[in-house]
Amino acid sequence: MSNRVFKIDAQVQEQMRGVSWQNTEECPTFEELRLLKVPYKRLDGEKADGEMIVHVSVADEVLAIFQDIMKCDFRIHRMFRIEHFNGSDEESMAANNSSGFNFRTIEGQKKLSAHAKGLAVDINPRWNPWVRGGNVSPPSGASFLDRDLEHPGLIRKNGKVVDAFRRRGWDWGGLWSNSKDYHHFQKV
Repeated sequence: MSNRVFKIDAQVQEQMRGVSWQNTEECPTFEELRLLKVPYKRLDGEKADGEMIVHVSVADEVLAIFQDIMKCDFRIHRMFRIEHFNGSDEESMAANNSSGFNFRTIEGQKKLSAHAKGLAVDINPRWNPWVRGGNVSPPSGASFLDRDLEHPGLIRKNGKVVDAFRRRGWDWGGLWSNSKDYHHFQKV
């Protein structure tokens, strides 16, 4: 699997600087991050390779998780690094993009997100929205609040995607009590 895990080269570093990566003590160094070439199945069933950046400590594990996800015929809409969306979590979610590292705070808070450490992955955020009270993010995810919908890209509580992450010690936002973040997985 290591032929799909890469150090962050100079070109990718330049694309990340000031967008998803910040030159601060709290931000992981480029040496602590890895670029993954992740195989997945698109909605049409065709295979594709996406890109995702995660912390070096979980790189091989994330690839193994996505290998399990692909075997169970789960579909992913798209997977581009967050720089393709100018580092904007909102733009990435609206595009139903699956992503990893982005040095940012938790929405509406000053606390760093697990994404800022490279220890979180979001999958199909439109099809698996974040819900808190009456707020749905992205707003276009409101049509996917029915978690019993028949859709090959929905993450289900007792499904194989949740199982692939949880058996490796990842937390799923769909089990949180104060909100439901159906697209979010984190290793803490």
